[in-house]
Amino acid sequence: MSLFAIGDTHLSLGADKPMDIFKGWSDYVSRLETNWRRIVEDDDTVVLAGDISWAMKLEDTYEDFRFLHSLPGRKLILKGNHDYWWTTRKKMDAFLEASGFDSIHILHNNAYLAGNVAVCGTRGWFFDCADEDEKVLNREVGRLKTSIDAARALGVEPVVFMHYPPISREQTCGELYDLLVRENIRRCFYGHLHDASCKWAFIGESDGVNFSLISGDYLEFCPKLIEKF
Repeated sequence: MSLFAIGDTHLSLGADKPMDIFKGWSDYVSRLETNWRRIVEDDDTVVLAGDISWAMKLEDTYEDFRFLHSLPGRKLILKGNHDYWWTTRKKMDAFLEASGFDSIHILHNNAYLAGNVAVCGTRGWFFDCADEDEKVLNREVGRLKTSIDAARALGVEPVVFMHYPPISREQTCGELYDLLVRENIRRCFYGHLHDASCKWAFIGESDGVNFSLISGDYLEFCPKLIEKF
């Protein structure tokens, strides 16, 4: 049993949003499927760290989620900035259940046991938060704290997954970064960054937290092994 993660799959199987026009995204769905099936087994867990589908409405995610459901393993999904289909937890759970996608689960104000760690996290927010976005940032801080608390209640190490990076080579999102440090989080994985922006990614240890970039194109569409149990 193993834990894997990947962010920014940007699936558009039910929408007209071609990603292969971008550098490094040629034939990305096929590459993702090939890599996933090569390394992920049915008893593994894969965290998808946001920007999962380009669908605008929940019902329009059907083909993208059907594709993900067809792949091995349990999938834990969290919100990204382009997941416009994201709605209430109750509605998403009902949609997944009605569609028969029982291998896909929502990570939102909760945590999941995976081997000897607990998966937790939230979307996050921008480094430079405008005054009008302060409420959004505060909500994300609260959601991350709630998720970490749920992970600690499971009695194992909390491993945090976010969509937005809480740190770069030049900046930090202070409120989220400080929470990770205060909570003694050892590992944090994030996505969102693509192509040239990856050069600004902070990868390594800061204040006891080890940060890793897991956006899909950065990983060449191969889920990253987080831990083997």
